[in-house]
Formats: sequence, structure tokens, C-alpha cells
Amino acid sequence: MQDEKVLPEASKKVFIKTWGCQMNVYDSTRMQDALEQDGYAQTDDMADADLVLLNTCHIREKAAEKVYSNLGRIRALKKQRAETGRPMTIGVTGCVAQAEGEEIMRREKAVDLVVGPQTYHRLPDIVARARTDGPQIDTEYAVEDKFAYMPLARKKQVQARGVTAFLTVQEGCDKFCTFCVVPYTRGAEVSRPHAQIIEEARSLVDAGVREITLLGQNVNAWHGLGPKGVEMRLGELLFDLAGIRGVERLRYVTSHPKDMDDGLIAAHGELDCLMPYLHLPVQAGSDKILKAMNRSHTASEYLDIIGRVRAVRPDIAISGDMIVGFPGETDEDFEATMDIVRATDYAQCYSFKYSMRPGTPGAEMHNQVPEAIKTERLARLKNLLTQQQAAFNESCIGKVIDVLLEKPGREANQLIGRSPWLQSVVVDRGLGNIGDTVRVKVITNNPNSLLAEPV
Repeated sequence: MQDEKVLPEASKKVFIKTWGCQMNVYDSTRMQDALEQDGYAQTDDMADADLVLLNTCHIREKAAEKVYSNLGRIRALKKQRAETGRPMTIGVTGCVAQAEGEEIMRREKAVDLVVGPQTYHRLPDIVARARTDGPQIDTEYAVEDKFAYMPLARKKQVQARGVTAFLTVQEGCDKFCTFCVVPYTRGAEVSRPHAQIIEEARSLVDAGVREITLLGQNVNAWHGLGPKGVEMRLGELLFDLAGIRGVERLRYVTSHPKDMDDGLIAAHGELDCLMPYLHLPVQAGSDKILKAMNRSHTASEYLDIIGRVRAVRPDIAISGDMIVGFPGETDEDFEATMDIVRATDYAQCYSFKYSMRPGTPGAEMHNQVPEAIKTERLARLKNLLTQQQAAFNESCIGKVIDVLLEKPGREANQLIGRSPWLQSVVVDRGLGNIGDTVRVKVITNNPNSLLAEPV
């Protein structure tokens, strides 16, 4: 691990609001780490911040409108600060920043900087220039490796965040699903070097992290040269991470069926620390719709992968994503989606109505599905998925499981941890300390958690 550096005394404060996926959460922490090197302390009070950053997501409908709505409120706050002689700098980062660029500056004059996901390592310099030279935009795809320029989180920073951590290993996407903006906002698929990943993982474990979740837009597309100069895939990387002393649990999200290779499937059967939970989106059950989505796989190929993973890890929980109402979806196509849901039997699954994302091929398709039909189909799908999730949680009652204790519960005598299948588990505080892995028996299934007692 790198030596702890003496940082400048924090004389400025930064407030970061984060929307979207786990990678945005990770990016926000790394931005905070970089800004701390420049003398910024984190604050949870926006009104007290010298720098406000909105780290945005462009996946869901009306994402940009939400950003502009927030900026309108922050504009008034910035004006109040200026009247008291305390200037506030406002920045927009993330995927909306990448997609909207100069349009953000044009529509909202209070914004001082717009920074895309590939240039966070330049953030302290961009903030400084915005304060002295005026508004700054940096949405170019960086030619340098941003991770090589971003400092590793210091031990105290990691300890303050808890015993679980995200670790980005891959960014971008080459799949070009016709409904998705990620290739346009995050760029092409890039794998982070093996040595960087191992170094960051060791620094996290040294600071007390016990569970690491590997992140990527297509995390299982990760590949790179190992320490012996041999090409590796995600399965081999997981084995190397499992060999780091102190790593108790490993997870990874989000995967694409096209990249579920034999080595990764084998890792699920051979690594005890690789949790029995796989998030593998299929998006639809109709081969016609999957082709229109440019998913590069069929429904039967998806189900074959699920079967192979369950063969090596019978207790695995499957999670996924579903879109209803994609252009051209008929009643028959939707029933095929219901069929693949029944065949997969999800422990958890996120479901959405298709929404047109500007610049994607799906937005140009003429056979859009009426909103009322999408709403009715989503309600039917959600009902089935809710039943499956409830049945999975119910099946956990009576099981003896290991739980990693993560944080205090709502009640003073409680702690909350995570099951191997990612459910929240509530236990008695006297059972252990945060960071401990304890063996318990599940006794009750609540709507949002499991209740367990000591074995």
C-alpha cells in the first residue's frame, strides 16, 4: 500500500450528490479522494459547501430534467452564498454531463464546470480553473489512464466508509444495445490493468474492507495481462483477488451473457469467497425482441448459462433486468418474457418500461408501443417478480448462513449485515461487531430484510 501522505489542511468543503449505478457511487468516492488531496473536506450540508457536484446518470427517463430541476434550486443557494461573500462553485459530472455537454452551460448559467466520466482525475485542476478563469467543460475521452492518475483512497477514508467497498475493473461498452446510452456516455470497453486492481484491493483490505464488489458496465468483459504476462479473464482475476489475505467476500456486477465464459462459471463452483449471487440481465424473453435490442444472444442461450452456473453452484441466486414495451413488442413477445422469468426463477429482478433515449437506435424505431400497454405489461411482470422474490426469501427461513455485519440497525440493540445472497439481515447487537462474519439461523422473512438469531 502507498504511504499515507500529509494532506493540506481542509479549508474548503465539497458536497457530492450521486444518482444511478454502483459505478457512479464508486466514481463519487474517487472524486472525493482526489479533492481531499486538494484540501476539500466532505460535507453532508449542501448549504455549507464551497463546491457542489452533481454526479449524474443518463439511463432512466427524464434524467436530464431531474438535473436541471436540482440546478434551479442550487442556483438560488449560490446567490445567497454570494451575497454573504462565500462563493459557491457548481459542477455537473457523470453521464448527463457527457451527453449534454455545452447544453448544460447554455441552459443553466450558474454551472461553473461540466466534467465527463473519463476525466475525473483532472477534477482538482478543472475546479481551480473554473474559480479563476470562468466556466470549464471537459467531456473529451482521456487518452491517459485516469485510474493511474487518481490517488488510492487513504486508510482513514476507507475506514469511514465501512467494511464493504466497490472496485471498478472495467468501464465502457462495445455491445451497443439499441436501447442504451452507455456506449455514448462511457465510451468503448476498457479494462483496468491487473496490477492496479490488485494494489487497490490490498489497500482496501488493509483499511478493514472485508467484501469487495467488482464493477463494470460489462464487468465480465474484463481482460488483461497477469503478472506472468499471460492474458487473463475475469475468472482468473477473481482467483487472484481471493488469494489476498483478508478478502472474505467477492461479488461482481454487471455482466453480459455474451461474456459468461467457462472460466468465470467455474470460479462460482471453486471459490468459496465468491458469493452465490449473479446479476445477469437478459432484458427480454423473445428472440425477435432480443435481436431488435442487439443483445447478441437468444433466450435459450441465456437459460443454458443459468443452468450451467446452477450446476456448479446450486445455491446461487439469480438477479436480472427486464424491459417491457420495447418497440415492436407484441403480446406474444411479452408472454415470452414472462416465460423466461418463470424458467429462470429470479431471486431479485429489476423491471422497467422502455423509454426512448435520444441518440440511440431504439428512439428512431417507428413501431413504438403505446404507454398504456407498457404500463399494463409492467404491472403483470412486477407481480410475477414480486412473487418470486418473496418465495426466495421465504425459502431462506430455517437456513444457517454466514452474515457480514455492516452497520447499526434502526433499533439500538440491532446490527445489520448481508447474507450471501445480498439480502439485509437483522441480528442482535451482542452477536458481534461491525466487520465480523457471524453464523446465524434465519427465523423470519420481513418485506425488506431477514431476521436471524445465533446458531
